Amino acid sequence: MKREQWSSNLGFLLAAAGSAIGLGNLWKFPYIAGSNGGAVFLMLYLVLLILLGTPLLLAEMAVGRATRLNAIDACRAIHPRWGFVGAAGVVGAFVILSYYSVIGGWVLKYLFAYMQHSRLGDADAYYTGFVTRPLEPVLWHLLFAACCCGIVAFGVSKGIERISKIFLPVLLLTLIAIGGYALTLPGASQGLRFLFLPDFSQIHSFSDFASILVRAMGQVFFSLSIGMGTLITYGSYLDRKANLQKNAVLIPLFDLVIALLAGIAILPCVFSFGLEPSAGSGLLFRSLPYVFDHMRGGRWLAIGFFALVFLAAVTSAISLLESIAAFFIDHLHWNRIAAAGLSTLGFALIGVANSLSMGLWNSFTLFGMSLFDLMVFLSDNVLMPIGGFFLCILASRIWGFSSMLREISSNGQYAIRFPGALRWILRWLAPAMILVIFAVSLF
Repeated sequence: MKREQWSSNLGFLLAAAGSAIGLGNLWKFPYIAGSNGGAVFLMLYLVLLILLGTPLLLAEMAVGRATRLNAIDACRAIHPRWGFVGAAGVVGAFVILSYYSVIGGWVLKYLFAYMQHSRLGDADAYYTGFVTRPLEPVLWHLLFAACCCGIVAFGVSKGIERISKIFLPVLLLTLIAIGGYALTLPGASQGLRFLFLPDFSQIHSFSDFASILVRAMGQVFFSLSIGMGTLITYGSYLDRKANLQKNAVLIPLFDLVIALLAGIAILPCVFSFGLEPSAGSGLLFRSLPYVFDHMRGGRWLAIGFFALVFLAAVTSAISLLESIAAFFIDHLHWNRIAAAGLSTLGFALIGVANSLSMGLWNSFTLFGMSLFDLMVFLSDNVLMPIGGFFLCILASRIWGFSSMLREISSNGQYAIRFPGALRWILRWLAPAMILVIFAVSLF
């Protein structure tokens, strides 16, 4: 069976950027930055994006394009005993989708709620009342999962690429419009100062600094889908002549721009209305609805915003689903519809349990965490760092650095930029940083 390909490098870039630009930027980045010192977090995030994000993305794309296989079989093709690296990524994608789809369902709920009503009333009570219900959140979660399944079932160029070409430009324009409006609000400058001017007075110990560093690394991994096999899978559909180095710079750059635009759109609103930037994961669903309900034209702004978040969530979710489906297509020779459908069924069933853990099953805990929180912990603190660590070893040592450079250069077509620095980062710096931050996050 002939392997699918992107119709163009632009199609790949938009799909890969869509994978990076998702709930990690619009839901997670503003509240993580708000809870971890604003500009201090942003500074560490930028450093880790350069030192970890770009080299690891480059390595993943090189492995995928060289082998033309899904994440598990690609790693196994480099060394028969190293398929576990890809397997950790696929399992990580599965775990993330099981709660990511639940949040995607919440986004859909809020979008349709604002289409029906001009105000939601008490935002905190509305959120709590919704997520603790036994049935409604599950139905929205299943609807979001079905949307992702339908797109992936259409294939790489006709499904994922086509949707990304439409969604990404719309997402960017909508976010710019919302950010521009947010900057006109009284007190918006406080939000900008919080995001861009570091205040080190809040860091009282190494523990405080380490905590922010861990969250910054988790955000880099989560947002760029590092260690989940996504870019290995997407890279396997790339043309041999594509410039991997250019792509590895542009994808994190797109991700950073969207994250900053999200911060500019959300944090000035939060400060303008006297809300707490450290509101946590409820910032999107508790604080912002309060803002929308108390501003002129807020209903239409809310519809535009939640439509934007939905588009971003879908483009990321389909990349995770594709990395799972690709294994069943390549390894078990399933047709695409069956692979997408059964993969969706698997994560959707676990997602039902995750949704119920917010309400009906909230008394059930494992390791002191609800099922939903446990899935977040496993993906952010265990599976992604493990996948990233062993990917560094696999690409730079097991495969061989010269073999990786040959693939990155497209057999000498493109000059390698800073090969010495890349070698040092992948062999020494990135694994050491991941190990240290991984240990700090666990203990």
